[in-house]
Amino acid sequence: MLRIALPTDHPEGLLYYKDALRQCGAEPVAGGDFAPEEFDGLLLPGGIDLNPVLFGEELNPATEYDDALDALQIGAFNRFLAAGLPIFGICRGHQLINVALGGSLIQDLPTGAAHKRNAADEDSVHLCEAEAGSFVAALYGQRFAVNSSHHQGVARPGNGLRTVLRAEDGVVEALEHESLPIWSVQFHPERMCFARLREDTVDGSLLFRFFLEKCENRKP
Repeated sequence: MLRIALPTDHPEGLLYYKDALRQCGAEPVAGGDFAPEEFDGLLLPGGIDLNPVLFGEELNPATEYDDALDALQIGAFNRFLAAGLPIFGICRGHQLINVALGGSLIQDLPTGAAHKRNAADEDSVHLCEAEAGSFVAALYGQRFAVNSSHHQGVARPGNGLRTVLRAEDGVVEALEHESLPIWSVQFHPERMCFARLREDTVDGSLLFRFFLEKCENRKP
């Protein structure tokens, strides 16, 4: 069984990620100081904002940050990157990958209100356009709907990353590396699959299966 590292010091917030990975036949392991040789891949989950100091901008005094979590996840990213193992980021993980590779973020999107949960505590939904030949286009086609729950986004893509999916308002919804096994999405596929499958979005399980297939193919 594939073992997937989930670096976080808040394991109680990983229920949906763990469920999606288990439903796809993998073993998720939450924790901190992972040794890449003991795992098949790294999944960087959603969470609170990254400290903007990491991409050369000033702190927002009204925003909560977690420097220990930033350090833990960037450290894990760097170790798995050096080991050449597949890495997949979701929401905060998407942004963290971008920053770790030298990119920057929009700290508060002008369209942010449309990307947060609504009053019924359900994700909003929006359409996206995929780049031809990208991993997301291969899974879902050129135009499809995803969920949305964020107020930050990718500004300048990091080294080697290319934008392969955008929302209708221009927000970068997916990145892939030009040569390394690194992929990320801004939306939340763990809330679009299995028991949380939605009729108004695509099936998020395809992304988890795509990532796990990449992990399987890296095994000797």
